[in-house]
Amino acid sequence: METTVLWSDGVGWRWTSCAATCLLLAAIAAAYHFCTATFGKWRGLGVPCVQPVVPLFGNFLRVAAGLVHPVDFYRDAYQQLAGRRYGGLYQMRTPYLMVRDPELIVRVLISDFASFTDRGVYTDVAANPLSDNLFFMDSPRWRTMRNKLSPAFTSGKLKLMHDQIRMCGDELMANVRGAVLAGRGEMEVRDVMGKYSTDVIGSCAFGLRLDAVRDDASTFRRYGKTLFRPSLRVLLRELCLLISPALLKVVRIRDFPPDADRFFRSAFRDTIENRENSNVVRNDFVNVLMQARRDLVLDPNLPRNEKFTESQIVANAFVMFAAGFETVSSALSFCLYELALKTHIQDRVREEFTSKLSKNNGVINNDFLVDLTYLDMVLAETLRKYPPTFALFRIATQAYQVPDDSLTIEKGQKLIIPIHSLHYNPKYFPDPEVFNPERFSSEEKAKRVRGTYLPFGDGPRICIGKRFAELEMKLALVEILSKFEVQTCERTEIPIKFSKKALIIVPENGIWLKFIEIKN
Repeated sequence: METTVLWSDGVGWRWTSCAATCLLLAAIAAAYHFCTATFGKWRGLGVPCVQPVVPLFGNFLRVAAGLVHPVDFYRDAYQQLAGRRYGGLYQMRTPYLMVRDPELIVRVLISDFASFTDRGVYTDVAANPLSDNLFFMDSPRWRTMRNKLSPAFTSGKLKLMHDQIRMCGDELMANVRGAVLAGRGEMEVRDVMGKYSTDVIGSCAFGLRLDAVRDDASTFRRYGKTLFRPSLRVLLRELCLLISPALLKVVRIRDFPPDADRFFRSAFRDTIENRENSNVVRNDFVNVLMQARRDLVLDPNLPRNEKFTESQIVANAFVMFAAGFETVSSALSFCLYELALKTHIQDRVREEFTSKLSKNNGVINNDFLVDLTYLDMVLAETLRKYPPTFALFRIATQAYQVPDDSLTIEKGQKLIIPIHSLHYNPKYFPDPEVFNPERFSSEEKAKRVRGTYLPFGDGPRICIGKRFAELEMKLALVEILSKFEVQTCERTEIPIKFSKKALIIVPENGIWLKFIEIKN
């Protein structure tokens, strides 16, 4: 009897071991299948592609490991697909179609926009109420909201904001001059310009006097800086999203730091409520938001499926603030960096507005700024070399037959338009590493292929604040360059190194420049 028991135990042990091994192999096979199931898509459709390398990571391993910036990843893919109208790649296990051909880009963004109305950028709005804004909204809600917000950025409204921006510029100049007189002429300009743009967006859009330029402890500036700071949280969120949106719902990684999220929700909710309660009317963004709230949230006659929420109104206040200060401060900093490296261009900018200011009786107004054609060229070239975003994302909202091609882009397919790669393609911009404003003379612009210069995007979803940003940047540059020469210093990094941990273009060590006051 004892022998039988031992034999039974041995059989049981062997069966258990075999079952465990089979289960393990099955689990490995299932995991492998999950990690690679999408990798045959482009080959099956006959689409040229960058071959996936690593299960789960596809072509994205070096980005995920923090070894390269997404800009470099897209540039390499763009170059591997040279000569093609489009091509496939795999961000983690997600297949993306990179659109390279300018004519097809124009179709996606403009002429055939009805098939690509949404960005296809997922966020869990339940966990991230501040992200339920114009940028992330899908059709038809994004169009409804955009129509309500657009009146804030008409030519008439921008003219009314001119004096408010000038006041912020005066504070900026006082701050810079004070630092120079105190012997601190060397400054990290992204911080300086960030304070200025925070004050401008606070004053013009929300009627708030933030004093970020003078107050280093400004809460708006402090929390604003955390929104775009490179972090492991941001990287993990993007990796989870690319593996599967369902995974992001499970791990619930926030789009923004929790304390910043709480601060901005409270601040903008209070701003709107205080304005409503005090019956103050100003020609600013808050006033437009209040009208949107009355039309889209409070209207009792609006069908339920067309109603918006109080949270979405606050979220759109937030996105205007976040986009307004970060893009402007970065563009101004990169522009000053290039002008410090190329003093002959800086001198020509200064000569232009000095000459035209005398013709305008010394008045800096909208007509004067519109007439600064060379400064426009300098800013355009800055945004070519340092676009606010390095790629545009779209998703096919319906099946789309590519013209003169066998490919049908299926509904739900995600697309990438590689802005940075287009801006650095020598076919469209010869010697792309060289900062050359002459690329944007009227003669050169007339010759340029449409769909190759996209710093603000294009089509119905072009950046809503484009003209506001341009006004703000031109005023700041006129103020700075009329009073100071901007030069490189010992701490100026040449060339700039960009952080590989950031999902936007962020200098790893800041941008340090020296300001020398011009003696009249």
